[in-house]
Amino acid sequence: MLNQIKVGRSVIGTKQTLKMVKNGKAKIVYLAQDVENHIFVEVENLCKQNNVPLFYVETMELLGKSCGIRRKTATAAVLSD
Repeated sequence: MLNQIKVGRSVIGTKQTLKMVKNGKAKIVYLAQDVENHIFVEVENLCKQNNVPLFYVETMELLGKSCGIRRKTATAAVLSD
């Protein structure tokens, strides 16, 4: 499932992910389970409100690697075509 981040159009990072969910452009959101609680709750609630599928990734480090970057990241979103 994580391979969709590299294949499709995507954004990386919490600000950009939240923006895409709010604008109806996010098709799938990935959320690292080791993020700060306030980020976890905000992303989870916004995805539920906007009916965007949310997938959990074990760590920020793993999510960053899956996105093809050498940094940790809390969230990423695959965008609609």
